Amino acid sequence: MAESNSSTERFASFYLTGIPGYENGNHFIPIPLCVCYLIGTVGNYTILHIIHTDKSLHQPMYYSLAMLSLTDMGMSFSTLPTVLKIFWFDVREIEVNACVVQMYFIHTFSLMESAVLLAMAFDRYVAICDPLRYSSKLTPQRIIYIGVFIVIRCSIVLTVILVRIPTFSFCHSHVLSQSFCLHQEVIQLACDDISFNILYGLFVVAFYWGVDSLGILLSYAFILHSVLGIASQRGKLKALNTCASHICAVLILYVPMIGLSLVHRFAKHSSPLVHITMANIYLLVPPVCNPIIYSIKTKQIRQGFLRILAPKRVGFAHT
Repeated sequence: MAESNSSTERFASFYLTGIPGYENGNHFIPIPLCVCYLIGTVGNYTILHIIHTDKSLHQPMYYSLAMLSLTDMGMSFSTLPTVLKIFWFDVREIEVNACVVQMYFIHTFSLMESAVLLAMAFDRYVAICDPLRYSSKLTPQRIIYIGVFIVIRCSIVLTVILVRIPTFSFCHSHVLSQSFCLHQEVIQLACDDISFNILYGLFVVAFYWGVDSLGILLSYAFILHSVLGIASQRGKLKALNTCASHICAVLILYVPMIGLSLVHRFAKHSSPLVHITMANIYLLVPPVCNPIIYSIKTKQIRQGFLRILAPKRVGFAHT
């Protein structure tokens, strides 16, 4: 009997909460979430389509933007299945193995997003600080190598801790406060020793997020130093304007990520709505905002959007 109970605890399912208030019949709550998923998916797919079909955009900068759009779509699709199951079909149960798979994709695509932003920071550094050698340093082949390296770098690191989760016994609770699985929340429900998962998680944060953010800061330190050396005010503004979209993309990823980490560490007993809101902002804001930012700040992408929305008008304008 004890063996059976242990087995039940070890392979138990989790129950996803969703959003407080939705259970009481407030079915308008999921509408903003669905709109965000739709905007993020359509926006990033459109950017990929524009870059693929416009041969003038087959350049390192736009290849990096395509990688960013792919990771944004990956982040959206990682959470989409359980969100739809909860809000459309009221299915809240998720098996441990399925939860682990979702955790893997959520955290892996988050790491990839950070790494892609670092690659884009290096692209801006070369374009501004060494423009004459830009085309020789950042060839399309090297961008592909960078993309492959990012995938390999980010896809294997989390397996070390995630494969341990199905072996844990979960006896504290089986209820998760989110509509998707996050590693830092799931391990808090385990009755086994989770010290390795915590320490390894801190290592991943320090070595991946820390190195990426440091690389981005150093790139912009060199960029700022180079921009200050430009004589004309117009030249300075033009150089900084080429970085505006990337700076916004960095902020909308790192600020919610830091906020979510602080909430998990220092506000464990705060309202569940705070945790849910921060997690959704962290995972939904970058995929939704990045296409909007790049369509506004990047002329070629903006023209591509206009060609799709009003092809005849744009064609007439060019003639």
